[in-house]
Parts: sequence; structure tokens; C-alpha cells
Amino acid sequence: MNVSDLLSIPAAIVPDRAATVFEGRRTSYSELDARAGALAAGLASRAGVRPGDRVAWMDTNGDRQIEAVFGVARAGAVSVPVNYRARDDELAFVLEDSGARVLCVGPRYADAVARFMRSGAGASCPVEALVALGPGCPEGWTAYDDLAAPGAGAAPDPGEGDLAMILYTAGTTGRPKGVMLTHRGLTSHPLENVEPADPGFEQRALLCVPLYHVAGVQVMLSSVYGGRVLVVQGQFEAGEWLRLVEEERVGRSTVVPTMLKMILEHPDLSARDLSSLRLLTYGAAPMPAEVILSAIRALPGVRFINAFGQTETGATITALAPEDHVLAGDPDLVARRRRRLRSIGRPLQDVELRVVDEDGAEVEAGRVGEIVARGPGLMKGYWRRDEATAEATRGGWLHTGDLGRVDGDGYVYLEGRARDFIKRGGEMISPEEVEEVLRDHPSVDDAAVIGVFDPHWGESVRAVVVPAPGADVDETGLIEHCRAALASFKRPESVVTVDELPRNAMG
Repeated sequence: MNVSDLLSIPAAIVPDRAATVFEGRRTSYSELDARAGALAAGLASRAGVRPGDRVAWMDTNGDRQIEAVFGVARAGAVSVPVNYRARDDELAFVLEDSGARVLCVGPRYADAVARFMRSGAGASCPVEALVALGPGCPEGWTAYDDLAAPGAGAAPDPGEGDLAMILYTAGTTGRPKGVMLTHRGLTSHPLENVEPADPGFEQRALLCVPLYHVAGVQVMLSSVYGGRVLVVQGQFEAGEWLRLVEEERVGRSTVVPTMLKMILEHPDLSARDLSSLRLLTYGAAPMPAEVILSAIRALPGVRFINAFGQTETGATITALAPEDHVLAGDPDLVARRRRRLRSIGRPLQDVELRVVDEDGAEVEAGRVGEIVARGPGLMKGYWRRDEATAEATRGGWLHTGDLGRVDGDGYVYLEGRARDFIKRGGEMISPEEVEEVLRDHPSVDDAAVIGVFDPHWGESVRAVVVPAPGADVDETGLIEHCRAALASFKRPESVVTVDELPRNAMG
């Protein structure tokens, strides 16, 4: 089974059903399948893409990116989603590190990317073809509709062990690492956890998490394999989300805790008809207890699932089931379920999970250790990072870097992170990357970056800085300095000044 098959199967079962709905444009499963095939042929015949080549794409959510995932897979190539908020140096790193030969860009970012490609950093990138995903094709670029025009060409048949996607995530060195996900890794979750398309039963799902994130990719793949009508929201906005649920009669969606909080606080919540909504999955960041409790009260007809995973796991590895969110009935049972709302649930059927000590030995129930896992969806490794791969997969288990414990009933509780990544609204932030930028400022002698609790974002970024001799630190100016060099979600939101940073003997 490869990624392309996840589309071919429902296209044969429910060809006339709408596969995607985006900004009023409805594309049936047969049309989506044909367009993916045309893109695969165009990549090969018009762009010279060969099996194993990397094809990057950069845009907010849209139906063209969904076509791209399946078309690139059908061409035997490798998708490289790029965070559309990436700065020039971040974009340059991803393109150079991945070796992407083709870059597909949405209309909102075309001018900025065109300027970047004319710069010194852009000129050194390996990109050979630039593709405009929307109207306004810059000079020298290829229009997406021309590339994906119907044409002949035999599609390769990638094996399940072949590389299908590289997703970039924060690394301990301060630079992102490319997580390699195979066809088997991306298809295992839908195949194990989603009922295939049924001509007699139609579900409608709303995609609002970004497609450069593993959660967005899995929501999309699961929806397509299940033959669902996938309503696509370009970028999340709570009022628009509520409107789409009402007008498209959406039955299910996946959100991060920050999104759920915005939905609950939106003034249109009570005015919208959300009677079609039956299931909300949440995850990608810690869920504040008050937010999920408020959601359970405000949306009594909705079932909830807490899904936990990482880019490296390829998909969800543990889930807190809908029944664990039902806070009615026997008082003792309700009390246990309220406690379990702090957990990330239990491992899925096809996942093995342990909590281990520093020597890799499994600890007893209730003790804190590192969460390790193995299963069919886990990453193949880090792209061109053999040492990092060996460290993360030592002993045949993926070491998640998350600390946790398992209770006597098998529920897993997170207790912090072995590594100091910061999770802000579902985005992973490397403190080292931000520290490097802070230290470049003339008023800063030294810096450390930490995450602090934020009821809205889960965590916010705080800079702790040592002023350079004779310098005064201007908090606003320092934050603006970071804004110019980093994606907006990575910049510090507060600055604390100290005389020195505590360091061990190794510095």
C-alpha cells in the first residue's frame, strides 16, 4: 500500500462524491484522482522529476496541496511541505537540506519567494523549477494548471518502504531536522483506524490544521481514505470555522487547544447551528483542563478524542477515547475520568509503548521515565542525520524525548520533556535557534530561552538575557530584532534581564 492508493480506492468506490470543498470549489473523488494522475505525469514529463526526487510546496491549506500530496506520491517523488511562515534563512535551509528540485508556491507568497530566489541565498538553492499554485504566475515560473494538464505517462509504483514525505521539525542543534516518513508510515494509521469509503454512508470533515504539520497530513489522508467530504479552511479563524461547520454540515474536525479556546470564546458560538458536529479531536499541545471542561459543557452533543503523537511517530500513538470525556453518572467513575483528562490516553492497538529509565529499562507503573514507542507509522529516520537517527531509535524504539508515567489502568500522563522544546499553539520551537538570534543583538552578552505556561497558547517564549557590558536591554527592540529573523511564532513574548546565567562546568 502506498499513499496514492489511499485516493485510488475511494475514487473507485465513491467517484462522484465531493472529495474536497475549498472556497466554493468542489472536486469529486474521480476528479481528484485524475488531477493527481495528471500532476504526476506533468512532474515527470514537464519538470523532469524522477522517483526519489524531492518536491517542496509552500502555501496555506487548499485543495491544490491535497492534489500535490497524491500527485507527488504517484510520481514516486517525495513531498516536502514548507511552513508558509518561514523566513528567508529558514526557507533556504529546508530547500538546501532536502535538495528539493521543484518548489510549488501559493499566490500569497509568490512575490516574496521570487525575491528570495533572486537573492544570494535563493541562488544557491537546488530548486530547478518554480510552480505557481494560483493566479499571477511570475515570469519564468510554471503555472500549476499547465503542469497538471492531462498528459500521457506511466506512473511508478512506489513500495511501502520508499520515502514519501520529509517533514521538518525543530532539532536540538537549533536547526530543523527532516523527519523521513515512508509510504507505510503514512498509510498505516488510516488503514488501522479508519473505515474505508462506503457508498451508503457519507461523513463531512473540516481541515483547519496546516498541511505542513503531521496532524494536518494525517487528517487529510484519513479523510480521503474514508471517502469523507473534506472541507478545507485556508487558515484557522474561529468565526470562519463556526460558519463552515454550520453551512457545510461538518461532522468532525481536529483542532489544537488554542483553536478550541478561540472557538469557545467566539461571540458567534451560541448563534451557529452546530448540531451536525459529532466528534472533535484535539492534540499537538497540552490541553489546559479548564478549556476541555468548558468544551464538554458548551458542546454536549460532541464526542472528544485527545490524540497524542509527534512528527517522528508519523501519526497518533495514544488516544484518550470519547467515553473518557463523559462526565456524568457514577460519582466515582466521573472522578476517575476527570483525573484522566490530564492524560494522553492509552496506546493504539498497533503501537507498543513503554516508559523507561536512562538505561532503557522499563519502569514500574506510576514512575516517571522517558516515553518510547514502536509501530508501523514511526519515522524511517532523520534526513541526512545518521547520528541523530541512531540516538533517537536506539534499542529499536523511538525515544520521544517526552517524560511520562503510566497508571495502573494503562493511561499515559506527560510529566515534561527530556529535551527543552517549547510547544506554542502546537508549534515546536527550539530554544537554541532563538538564543542564536538573541546573541546576535549588540546589547546581549548571553541568552537562554524557556517556555512558560500560557493559558491561550499552552506555552509562550521567554528570553532570559545577560546585557553586554555597558548596554541597556530594550525589551521591545529585542523582540523586534527576533521578529525580523524568525517566524513570528518563535519570537520571545517577554524578556527578563539577569546578571549571569547559571552554567555547569562544561559551560
